[in-house]
Amino acid sequence: MVQRQLPNPAELLELMKFKKPEFDGKKRRLDSALTIDDLRTIAKRRTPKAAFDYTDGAAEGELSLTRARQAFQDVEFHPGILRPAPSVDTSVEILGGPSALPFGIAPTGFTRLMQTEGEVAGAGAAAAAGIPFTLSTLGTTSIEGVKAANPRGRNWFQLYVMRDREISYELTRRAAAAGFDTLQFTVDTPVAGARLRDKRNGFSIPPQLTLGTIINAIPRPWWWYDFLTTPKLEFASLSTTGGTVGELLDAAMDPTISYDDLAVIRDIWPGKIVIKGVQNVEDSVRLRDAGVDGIVLSNHGGRQLDRAPIPFHLLPEVRKAVGDDFTVMIDTGIMNGADIVAAVALGADFTLIGRAYLYGLMAGGRAGVDRTISILRTEIERTMRLLGVASLAELEPAHVTQLTRLVPVTRAASDAVVR
Repeated sequence: MVQRQLPNPAELLELMKFKKPEFDGKKRRLDSALTIDDLRTIAKRRTPKAAFDYTDGAAEGELSLTRARQAFQDVEFHPGILRPAPSVDTSVEILGGPSALPFGIAPTGFTRLMQTEGEVAGAGAAAAAGIPFTLSTLGTTSIEGVKAANPRGRNWFQLYVMRDREISYELTRRAAAAGFDTLQFTVDTPVAGARLRDKRNGFSIPPQLTLGTIINAIPRPWWWYDFLTTPKLEFASLSTTGGTVGELLDAAMDPTISYDDLAVIRDIWPGKIVIKGVQNVEDSVRLRDAGVDGIVLSNHGGRQLDRAPIPFHLLPEVRKAVGDDFTVMIDTGIMNGADIVAAVALGADFTLIGRAYLYGLMAGGRAGVDRTISILRTEIERTMRLLGVASLAELEPAHVTQLTRLVPVTRAASDAVVR
């Protein structure tokens, strides 16, 4: 028989601990975000549709982005048991310098559109976390402004080679003079991809107000306040703006970019140089043999060629082809710290986050970017402990199986069907 008694008020108080209320709305909002997807939900609620879709969207049917994210979800981990990892070391050496975490912030264009702090928030958060920050050619904060926001941290610069080559050369010299240590020479944007969300939203630079954009922005007075009370929104490193993003890219980029351009930039740039936008094994080997310092396997976040290769699927074959001593980085589709752990296990030296950083920025400015980094750090550390590894160097391909949904049809099988 169960023995019953009147509850003891003192014992009840021990069991019932009331949470202290948080009166800071931003902190309360960001503390509620436990994943990058949570930050994305908050960002969508707080940002006008055109600006959110510019960040969230990809090219055409957005298949490349969807497949890249799915590839990370289609991972099976293989943990070791009875291998205590009470503490883990997440630091790496990358391109001649340290990073406290195996990821950095990728270059993103027109960042102040999402939230007015823009690249300054990203560079400041990267400095605080001890990770690299990359400024885009199409950034909305100048090279010198990013250096001021991250004076002692690692700054990288992403370069587009434009029709007017002197613009690209001058940007390269300015980044070098400002102490940026790595150049990401981007090769996957000879012309602009078809970003249909932007076309449907009438999104342009500078933003053009329509009745639809005004109606959509009315419930978001904080965005309006930032937009109207801060400096003009424009590309900080370029003097000519106007038109849709695609039109600007088509006017600025040059489809004739070649190895000759790479040679010129290498003569100008004194630091490390990596090629961003590599999408096959053959180019990876060719670039290694050409003497660059590394590559970034990337399909530009799915924003250029739809149905492009999935960088995470390419990674093991590229690593095998180029060897262990060549720097291979990866981006596109990373939404969880476990994605980063899986990439490192399969051979990536480093990873870059784009949208994950921007979701945090839109959700809460600098504090939101800090929250992005905190979420990913926690997920990386937890995944490593559950795998039974104490350092990134202990991760190996045996820890990961890439489960396959998209199985290529062999040429022989395809010919048989045709016959």
